[in-house]
Amino acid sequence: MTKNTHEIRDPIHVFIRLSTDERSVVDSIPFQRLRNIHQLAMSYLVYPGATHKRFEHSLGVMELASRVFDVVTNQDNIHPLVRELIPEISLEAKIGYWRSALRMAALCHDLGHLPFSHAAEKKLLPDGWNHERLTVEFIRSKEMKQIWKSMTPPLRAEDIVKLAVGQKKLKDAMFSDWEAILSEIITGDAFGVDRIDYLLRDSYHAGVAYGKFDHFRLIDTLRILPKSIDGDGSTEPALGIEEGGLHSAEALLLARYFMYTQVYFHQVRRIYDIHLCDFLLEWLPDGKFPTNIYQLQNISDNDVQVAIWQAAEHKENKLHQLACRLVKREHYRRLYERNPEDLSINPHIGQVVFNQAKEAYGKDNVKRDYYFQEDSILDFPVLCNNGRILSSFLLSETLQRLPVASFDYIFIRPDLLKEGQKWREKNMPKMLSMVAREE
Repeated sequence: MTKNTHEIRDPIHVFIRLSTDERSVVDSIPFQRLRNIHQLAMSYLVYPGATHKRFEHSLGVMELASRVFDVVTNQDNIHPLVRELIPEISLEAKIGYWRSALRMAALCHDLGHLPFSHAAEKKLLPDGWNHERLTVEFIRSKEMKQIWKSMTPPLRAEDIVKLAVGQKKLKDAMFSDWEAILSEIITGDAFGVDRIDYLLRDSYHAGVAYGKFDHFRLIDTLRILPKSIDGDGSTEPALGIEEGGLHSAEALLLARYFMYTQVYFHQVRRIYDIHLCDFLLEWLPDGKFPTNIYQLQNISDNDVQVAIWQAAEHKENKLHQLACRLVKREHYRRLYERNPEDLSINPHIGQVVFNQAKEAYGKDNVKRDYYFQEDSILDFPVLCNNGRILSSFLLSETLQRLPVASFDYIFIRPDLLKEGQKWREKNMPKMLSMVAREE
């Protein structure tokens, strides 16, 4: 008898099951390419276990998406005020179609990632391009469209595009309430399964505990609710949570904060991204990755790594020094990191130190990397035990006090570090009183 259900072992979700139709997507060239795209760029140079790829992450997102779908489409879990707005919920045939479309959208949501994932994406693609746009091109490609048509039931490429990329990135596309909810399951800021999987998976492979939380309880308490505050009359549906799952939601958001501050924003990890970008800007034709997906799918981390090692081995190679930064760990060292005390005196201290260090040591010997998270409040509806629907922000002091993740690093060439540290200590009082000059 032909087997129609296939299992893939996974360290996070134990087993990931998929049908023969779905396995044809996994076996496609665009998806197989993800086996050679690191999830966390060169983080393995800091966290040796972080060698996992976009391939297994995408499988995990598919698994979680279907778990969430099964919970929120259970008739007992849909609030009466929104049931009539989403007719697909009550039609078994449509439910089967959309469950399949959601799983494939989750599976393919990262097809457009460049080698080493997010490392300097903005600098390495032409204006107007990002990995989401490339993902759309892959989903619409001839090979993938043939797979969508051959599935049972046949899937529409445009439905998969909407669910995989979401409203924020497809601003010109029209989303029904139902499509908006399904895309939120994958891409949502609060409960998106993309985030849930990468926090759990990155934490596991990096060997840290920061990203762990009770995702089982979280998923079991997710609900489709009116986006209303205590009966204000709004029946627009949103992905919310039962009151019993609020602590799990808080734990998710705290895990995200700690993973960003302790892993994703680690200073050595960040400088390796900068050195990798510098190498790619010189190695790539015209300093850009191709936007033709058939050319892009032939470029993976392996090709870049071979080029880096070859350049590091030959001193006559024009990229030799850039490659040695990565291969021989000759990366720039942290000269200055913004801190609350300095920031209270001069809110632009990072820019000031960067400008002064460049004047003292030359612009090629000093680099700056910074990120300031927008102070956006994550607010979602909570179904209270007494039947009222309230704002999560009003119910949770943890969400009210959750800090934003940000950093500001100044790096200097390693052989200049000791001299630079003495210069910094000598000049810091003066720099704290200076006005920033944007460059």
